[in-house]
Amino acid sequence: MNRIRIFTLALATGLVAMMGVAQAAEHEVKMLNKGATGVMVFEPDLLQIAPGDTVRFVSTNPGHNAETIKGMIPQGAEPFAGKMSKDVTVTFDTPGVYGIKCKPHFAMGMVAAVVVGEPVNLAEVKAVKNPGRAGKKFETLLGGL
Repeated sequence: MNRIRIFTLALATGLVAMMGVAQAAEHEVKMLNKGATGVMVFEPDLLQIAPGDTVRFVSTNPGHNAETIKGMIPQGAEPFAGKMSKDVTVTFDTPGVYGIKCKPHFAMGMVAAVVVGEPVNLAEVKAVKNPGRAGKKFETLLGGL
């Protein structure tokens, strides 16, 4: 009897551990010179994920990076800045909206939004003034949230 209980407990513990791992998802965002929606784009440019999910920003074309925009991340979240022409992988734990830019192509509108869980900081993110086409792009991206 004790062996059956120990086996059952071990099996249940393993299943619970596997469920925790299975819940976190991995997503990919490409940094492109030209995409389906134009030039100098992230694809996709709007990503809705769960807390704990990971996003890999892939340097599909050289000359791009991915980094957070000041004032466009949830309170308590850590900003990040990927290196030029390098992939960067980020785990998003804090719920809210994250504004992402490619530093050299920011004013050209190379931006993206990552929404983690509930968009708790949406009003603050929408209030940030962005240069050039970036502002218009964020209006479009965030308009339906």
